[in-house]
Amino acid sequence: MLKPLGDRVVLKVEEKEQTVGGFVIAGNSQNATKTAEVIAVGQGVRTLNGELVALSVKAGDTVLVESHAGIEVKDGEDKYLLVSEANILALVE
Repeated sequence: MLKPLGDRVVLKVEEKEQTVGGFVIAGNSQNATKTAEVIAVGQGVRTLNGELVALSVKAGDTVLVESHAGIEVKDGEDKYLLVSEANILALVE
């Protein structure tokens, strides 16, 4: 399993094909954001004083992330997205 460092977050992107009247929408036409599940989070970032600031998300959260953010990585057969916490737009409740 991947263990992110610093303010990095490992996400499992929910891949859903969007259809309109039975036609699949091309990838470039899809929204500029993706919904993803948080799989693992880093320990946080340190301030100039050396204090550790924890991240705002935790494993199991569902988030909205920018579409072209992060780096796609593979762990075995599974694909994940490794992003900085700054690329996460919102928590989905």
